[in-house]
Amino acid sequence: MDTMSAYTETTHPAVSVAGARQSARDFLGALVPPTTAEAADTVVLIVSELVTNALLHGGGTCAVELTAHVDGIEVAVHDPSPRPPRMRTPDLTDGTRDFGWPMVNHLAHTTAVTPGPIGGKTVSALLPR
Repeated sequence: MDTMSAYTETTHPAVSVAGARQSARDFLGALVPPTTAEAADTVVLIVSELVTNALLHGGGTCAVELTAHVDGIEVAVHDPSPRPPRMRTPDLTDGTRDFGWPMVNHLAHTTAVTPGPIGGKTVSALLPR
């Protein structure tokens, strides 16, 4: 991955999943050259999933950072919990649980969970551009 960023959005607190999705759309809309519609939808979906998980399981607060690289879009979500996401078998009974982390790993080129310098963690995914 080329480490030179074309555009980076400043890390900011995600107060809601809807707000994080809108911020991602705004970020993607400012990119030159633009992403494909499919890539943009994937980025917004991953932002939604990672922020939802951070708010539900990571301590109730998080910050989102988006970086455009030559070969992809990096989504990084920082939260105060040191617990990494767990790969679980999806609930096929009612279809409402445990699909998120497997989906993120399937759609991303790479994923990583990095401990924060003073606690917490960053969950990141590199997605196709």
